[in-house]
Amino acid sequence: MEQVDLNEQSTNQPGVVNVGPVISPVDNPNPRTSVHAAVSPATCASCGTEANSNGNGTTSPSYVFAIGRIEMRFPTLAIEKEFAQATGRADTKGLTDRAAAHAVLAERSNRYIARQVCWVLTIEGLETYILVPRDPADYDQLLEAVRPAPSPLDLDVVVGLRGPIAPPEMCNGLMVPIVVFDQIYSFDRDALIKAIPRPAKTTAKEFAPAAEELFDRIMLAADNAGSADEHRALNYLAVRYPAVYATVADAFGRNASLTGVEVQPSPLSSTRNVVDVIFSFTNRNTDVVEKFFTRVDVTEEFPFLVTKMSPYFDR
Repeated sequence: MEQVDLNEQSTNQPGVVNVGPVISPVDNPNPRTSVHAAVSPATCASCGTEANSNGNGTTSPSYVFAIGRIEMRFPTLAIEKEFAQATGRADTKGLTDRAAAHAVLAERSNRYIARQVCWVLTIEGLETYILVPRDPADYDQLLEAVRPAPSPLDLDVVVGLRGPIAPPEMCNGLMVPIVVFDQIYSFDRDALIKAIPRPAKTTAKEFAPAAEELFDRIMLAADNAGSADEHRALNYLAVRYPAVYATVADAFGRNASLTGVEVQPSPLSSTRNVVDVIFSFTNRNTDVVEKFFTRVDVTEEFPFLVTKMSPYFDR
């Protein structure tokens, strides 16, 4: 089981609220996040260049902060047969198919198979990205996603750069964008909810359903592939900022419904790409609308909090 930590951490950088990492796998307490290692041109020659136009003739990198599930696929029949032979040589008696696959891939002598298969991130059951590590050592992060005992609540967070559409031969005809990732962390939804610090005035019985509802609504946001700025901001808040859950639970305690989550460019956006994430609550008795917001900087690959949750007033 992975460890989850949603506690905030301080920072000395002005104007930045650093809430720290949320999930860190037990077996990999120091996940590698190398940003300098080169990706093989044969694998992904232009990853990170499938970019957004700036309107001035140049482009900026297209980043991804996506939440889904990582699956292993065989790109060719030969790789599938090689995996079967490796499984035959391993001691897998009494193991389920998934547990056997995890045991085979975990063997150092079989690491070459992990480099040959293709790794697919599915979001809401749809094949969305093919994952390629920036640093070959980061295959360990992919292997952690092959859980011995999978659950429907298992989730994987992928942070990286979005590249071009994969060629048909890369993953047995699957043509979806390639993502060169720098960070992956895996968890299940229940572990995330239990790790969120609960407000003192809210009971565990009240808080858990409120947190689950907010997380599910963010995950079900239309076309949330984790590549648009608004979706990157929402996904970041869902796994890195516990105050959003406390705000929702507090609103439910005041007999208010969560009636809207809106993301819009912040007035502070000038040299940085900053968005305001606005949560609207409507009182169930009076229909009075109350809004709260937080600001997230999504300029670069790793989003970060700029302004803590506070009341929002329409301008």
